[in-house]
Amino acid sequence: MIVKELNHEQVLELLPDRNPLSHKGDFGKILLLCGSRGYTGAAALSAMGALRSGAGLVYLGVPECIYAIEAVKMTEAIVLPLPDAEGMLSVEAAAFVGHLMQKKDAVLVGPGLGQSEGTLAALKMILECYSGPVVLDADGINLLAKHKDLLRGREAPTILTPHEGEFLRMAGTLGDDRLVAATELANELGCIVVLKGHRTLITDGVHCYRNLTGNSGMAVGGSGDVLAGMIVSFLGQGIAPLEAAAAACWLHGAAGDLCAEELGQYGMLPSDMLSALPRLMK
Repeated sequence: MIVKELNHEQVLELLPDRNPLSHKGDFGKILLLCGSRGYTGAAALSAMGALRSGAGLVYLGVPECIYAIEAVKMTEAIVLPLPDAEGMLSVEAAAFVGHLMQKKDAVLVGPGLGQSEGTLAALKMILECYSGPVVLDADGINLLAKHKDLLRGREAPTILTPHEGEFLRMAGTLGDDRLVAATELANELGCIVVLKGHRTLITDGVHCYRNLTGNSGMAVGGSGDVLAGMIVSFLGQGIAPLEAAAAACWLHGAAGDLCAEELGQYGMLPSDMLSALPRLMK
């Protein structure tokens, strides 16, 4: 397998042109299912990752118990309260999700979502009934690890974004060769796997990108939420799935590198990376 590495110029070439006659609906209508009691930041960071990456309309579905918090945090996303139980989505929320996913260009499931019967029902609704591309991050991956059969027969692209702990829950083992492990999981599940970490790997089982941007200052809660939002944003804007994930990883790491240069690795935050992104996409 040939492993490719993107540079800034190649990433910019992947981004779709912004037609001066276009409107917000032309740049992707994205649905995010994120957040639970105690994990409101994950939802907000994912939504901002999508918005800072050019998405035209971002719909953020959250448990009703945190709706007021997210509505205050978010000024640009459309925050939607969903039925909840014990701080997470309830089983009844799945029917609402089935309605919300209609006419959306891409869906993200997982950041801060929690694991319950309700979140599993929402995931099942998306994977079995939604015909567009899906990104699974964090608890989306943890839920899937126990229910891999949900991917059976799914034809639309599915992107998994595990860190090493989540990868182990999915695959059972990682071994010494991260490329081999990521490739095997991608082929087993018929998915694109973004194996995060130093030199993140992005593979569909046949082709692979290795990301060279990023630094240890990004090793803080919330960084992965931003990345997940960026990937689903690029999918919704029509970038091919493998390239959408690879471009998002490059820009995410490059934003982290800008922050490390200007602020230092100790004090930089995911919110700083959100502010840095526009300078890389001009």
